[in-house]
Amino acid sequence: MRVGLAVQYAGAALAWGASFLFIKIGLEGLSFSQVVLWRLVLGALTLGVVVALTRSRLPGDATTWTHLSVLAVVQCLVPWLLLSWAEQTISSGLASIYNATTPLMTMSVALAFLPSERLTDAKLFGLLLGFSGVMVVLAPWQAGIVGSVPAQLACLGATASYGVALVYLRRFVLPRGVDTPTIAFMQVSIAATVMLVATPWAASSPMHLTPAVVASMIGLGVFGTGLAFVWNTNVVRGWGPTAASTVTYLTPLFGIVLGAVVLGESISWNHPVGALVVIAGIVVTQRASRMSTNAMTRGRIMITGAR
Repeated sequence: MRVGLAVQYAGAALAWGASFLFIKIGLEGLSFSQVVLWRLVLGALTLGVVVALTRSRLPGDATTWTHLSVLAVVQCLVPWLLLSWAEQTISSGLASIYNATTPLMTMSVALAFLPSERLTDAKLFGLLLGFSGVMVVLAPWQAGIVGSVPAQLACLGATASYGVALVYLRRFVLPRGVDTPTIAFMQVSIAATVMLVATPWAASSPMHLTPAVVASMIGLGVFGTGLAFVWNTNVVRGWGPTAASTVTYLTPLFGIVLGAVVLGESISWNHPVGALVVIAGIVVTQRASRMSTNAMTRGRIMITGAR
């Protein structure tokens, strides 16, 4: 099981690292909302095949459908629209770097809404360190970046939405006993339905389909949206939301390399430096979280033993 989760973790990192490249290529012939539309439709079709093969059953109660609808908004619609919109003006590599802030966002949300999470000095230091890394990437001291600031803030908005989604998934959806393929299929399908309904207003501009654009949408839909969602949900179930969110440690590596090799994107010195500071902040926060969890466990054992 550990090997299986590790493989799925690595697969999700590769698929999502490549997703930023696929989005950038897709924008050559599609609007940002059309990129999200086809990502969702192809992802839903892929997950539909997975659900059929695994003979998974859709839940019958309205409460579970409501929770999965919320998840469709905060884990699919909001972040993917923000990221696709942002990549119209920033590189795919830079977008992937900002995606690495997801664990920081997840920890912040977890501290606010999960009773087991407590803010310690070490966690606070880690969060502040990670925030300073974001500021290094944003580089407010540089001239001529005003035009890209909204796009970079949109990336941060996307990762904040991911943080909400991962905590929401762990607290409200997984305890209901819904299997992994069903969770992935339903949230992507609900989001796809919303986009299809909104197409006449949000995604009706002319499309210019080339082999590269079509291939990028297939890669984004089948792997970045379909299979990677199943893998990540399995990891959340097995490792927890904070640990699962660290998959974004690896996505910038794939995103930067693919953007530079395939698209010839340039990288400023502050991008990798800021990314390293972000990762350092995440490592500090994660270590503090593990120490806090271990201390609580030891305390419970002592209390139980005293009884």
